[in-house]
Amino acid sequence: MTQRPPLCIRPPLTAQAGLTLVELMVALVIGLVVVLAASTALVVSRNGFNNIDAAAQLRDNARFAEDVLQRLGVQAGFEDLINVATPAQSNVKALAGSATNVPNVFVYGFNNRARNDTQGWSEANAGGRAAGSVGFGSDILVLRFQTNPSSIDPSKSDGAVIDCSGSSPGLPPMDRYDRVTSVLHVRISPTDNEPTLMCTRWADSGAIDTQPLIRGVENFQVLYGVDGIAAGNSTLPPAATADSVPERYLRADQLTVTDPAVTVANWQRVRSIRIGMVIRAAANSAVDRTTQTFYPLGIAARSGGSPGSMFADAANDPGTVFTPAPDGRLRQVVTFTVHLRNTQGDT
Repeated sequence: MTQRPPLCIRPPLTAQAGLTLVELMVALVIGLVVVLAASTALVVSRNGFNNIDAAAQLRDNARFAEDVLQRLGVQAGFEDLINVATPAQSNVKALAGSATNVPNVFVYGFNNRARNDTQGWSEANAGGRAAGSVGFGSDILVLRFQTNPSSIDPSKSDGAVIDCSGSSPGLPPMDRYDRVTSVLHVRISPTDNEPTLMCTRWADSGAIDTQPLIRGVENFQVLYGVDGIAAGNSTLPPAATADSVPERYLRADQLTVTDPAVTVANWQRVRSIRIGMVIRAAANSAVDRTTQTFYPLGIAARSGGSPGSMFADAANDPGTVFTPAPDGRLRQVVTFTVHLRNTQGDT
């Protein structure tokens, strides 16, 4: 008897099963978590990139500021050879012109002041900057020097010196008091509403030219290293007290006094300039959003300094202790000292 192979019984066909609603919701949640994590990583990476880029830009601005101000500082006091070789008359040695009382100085400044384009280099707005305003506490620095005639064409300068715009004046000095003047001050830029270190200069035509130099400078502080005088000195200092070494750093308002001749003598005792700035980057460039305090001139006092000559002195020198609102901007402090090469007095 033969055996038959077992019959293969095919299972009944059934409909294909799909995802349940619970499974679909779980998958959606997992996908959203992955997308959220990726988006967060992208935002963090982008913020980090913005922070690094802003920090690099701030460093570039700081280097540029230091290079320009160092060069202008070492030029301050330079005179044409003919004026160095011939002594000034005693009746005009203190002032450039007795009728105008314009100080015959190569370094000058104002503490916590602003200026407009109708003012001369030795003028500034009356009163200090208003507390809370952009640039509050910022100073004005004036640096002056002469050009040198070209050996080829004496009617033109040799182009060796520059003003704060980087331009080389084309004309030689007309007399011993004809000088190239650069004024550094903080102002809101009309193009982007950012606080900016401005350069004001007088062109060969005599026209006043003001242009932005460094964007984002919201605090500009200047102290002057003086030789042999105290704060607020009101008498002509004897020559014996000068040894060409600064003993203390003073504010501009501690050098300018009632007597114009003494004011000139005080400014001619300046041997170095200490400059401090706070430069800010664009909005949302900082990772740290907490409140910070900056000291653009440092926090130590100069040994032997008079009262008010401390580097950080918020009571007498607004801006030397600077606490901006936590606005999400990256900031950098720039501090350096310019040692003057030339004598600041007329020969």
